[in-house]
Amino acid sequence: MGLDSPRLKDVLDDIEKGVLQLPDFQRDWKWDDQRIRELIATVTLDYPLGVVMTLSTGGRTPFRARPLTGAEARRSVIPDLLLLDGQQRLTSLFQALYLDRPVRTVDARGNELERWYYVDIVKAVGSPSDRDEAIVSVPERPEGKMLKSDFARKVVLDLSSTELECEAAHFPLHLVFDDDRVNAWQRAFVQVDEANWDLWSKFQRHVLNHVKSFQIPMIKLDASTPNDAVCSVFERVNTGGVPLNVFELLTATYAGDRDYEREHGDYYRLPDVWQDIKKRLATSYPVFGRIESGIEDGLSSSDFLQSIALVLTWERKQERATAAVSCKRRDLLDLPLAEFRRLAPRLADAFEWVGEFLNQQCIVRAPDLPYRTQLVPLAAVRAILGDRTDEPELTDKITRWYWCGVLGEMYGGSTESRFTRDVEQLIGWARNEGEAPDTVTEAVFLADRLDSLTTRNSAAYKGIYALLVKQGAVDWYFNEAPLNSGTLLQHSVDIRQIFPKGWFTRQRGNDRRANSIVNKTPLSYRAATSMNGAPASYLAVLAQESGMRPEWFDDVVATHLVDPITLRENDFESFYADRSRQLLDLVHKAMGKRTVFRDLAG
Repeated sequence: MGLDSPRLKDVLDDIEKGVLQLPDFQRDWKWDDQRIRELIATVTLDYPLGVVMTLSTGGRTPFRARPLTGAEARRSVIPDLLLLDGQQRLTSLFQALYLDRPVRTVDARGNELERWYYVDIVKAVGSPSDRDEAIVSVPERPEGKMLKSDFARKVVLDLSSTELECEAAHFPLHLVFDDDRVNAWQRAFVQVDEANWDLWSKFQRHVLNHVKSFQIPMIKLDASTPNDAVCSVFERVNTGGVPLNVFELLTATYAGDRDYEREHGDYYRLPDVWQDIKKRLATSYPVFGRIESGIEDGLSSSDFLQSIALVLTWERKQERATAAVSCKRRDLLDLPLAEFRRLAPRLADAFEWVGEFLNQQCIVRAPDLPYRTQLVPLAAVRAILGDRTDEPELTDKITRWYWCGVLGEMYGGSTESRFTRDVEQLIGWARNEGEAPDTVTEAVFLADRLDSLTTRNSAAYKGIYALLVKQGAVDWYFNEAPLNSGTLLQHSVDIRQIFPKGWFTRQRGNDRRANSIVNKTPLSYRAATSMNGAPASYLAVLAQESGMRPEWFDDVVATHLVDPITLRENDFESFYADRSRQLLDLVHKAMGKRTVFRDLAG
């Protein structure tokens, strides 16, 4: 690592030539008009601008590079330096002080603008405290460069020609590094008034010379700096921006892979590959989320990369006992393109299997998925074991592991270490070479947890909802057959209160058990529209709508692990105690745990 202080002009020359470019993971330039004017004022005063950071490429870019905004003509040039920190500042100066065209920027409200930047010579040679006011931006209009007021009916400042610029004593800053044009402008300026010689002399001394001699402190990282260190440095110095994720960094890394580009005549487009995979999965299984461009809803690109890293590091551990199964950030950043291309199809197939597995658990929509993160090791295990996961004994083990993770709420905190343990332990358990995974043995569901499960923020809440469907709950309106993964969507099934909110307000006031999962069950929207008032009243309505005898309809109600007698008697306490016991039994059966009851009514 070295420290240099090149002149601003040399840096801007390098940008124009393509010698200095951006790694493709850098986000777009976005500074507004006011910040640009303040930045220019800083340079004209020769005040410190802050250090910029670059990475030497050694003629071989570790990431796909792109020119700074305004230098797009140099896209084919291989840069010597990549700009890691300072894009906003250098792009603003490049556009305002170097290019012979208006700067495309935005105002404080985000409205797009085109602006030329000038310095008011009279104000600039005054007090340095007035320098911000001396920097002026003028819009590009069809009739010329001019500022207007009174809803654009009155011209305040017209700089549409050199003569008008000189008469107004406003120097065009995009000429500052072109000596011939500066001299020509100076001659025109003094022709307006001989007294301008003295004014120009002060302006040159206090403003122009500062800009021309201005230096940029620049840290240069060696070309040998590892990619993960480069990315870490980038994120630490870019504190004002949105943190980059691993997928964005790998996108730039893979796009810069010269071997792939030589072989295929184009660069590797990771976002396109991921979008194709996500679309395939989401189309077949809505639980994986939406597929709109730019939206990371449901299964994310990072999830997919982590699953690949788990499989790759597991394979390496089989070859070298000293290797470790891992999917940490550094593992993802060190994921070679060739290995990604080899494993991505396997993991796409594995996630498709995961989608079918979730369907069998009656989890079909993204909002109903207890843990997205738990799908990562599940897909990795499927990719490693292949069709063996379809064997009944192994399917039972995986299902038990899944529900222990959900109902024991084992994936709610830091997950990377659990990922690796679960992959190794699940595979060993599947091969009868080890004990049950920690996620199975450590999972606990206590009876009083039911009282506090009140929203979808809890994985266990979503899990019990799915288990009620899986064990055979029949809708209270569409009651021809038990609910399943298809009818959940068809009939707009959601979690509904059994003792309705209105009843609670009138009979019990603010009883927190009203929102407990014990008082909720999966029912269609149509059934819910008839559930008004006391349960005894709405059960009679629903039974009549179904055309069933009351005792037959009681059997339908009972498929939700509800004692219909307690509902017909509007006996909430007996209902709550009985259903809590039944739900605990359902939970512990799914987890393969022994049910331990307590006096829930006491």
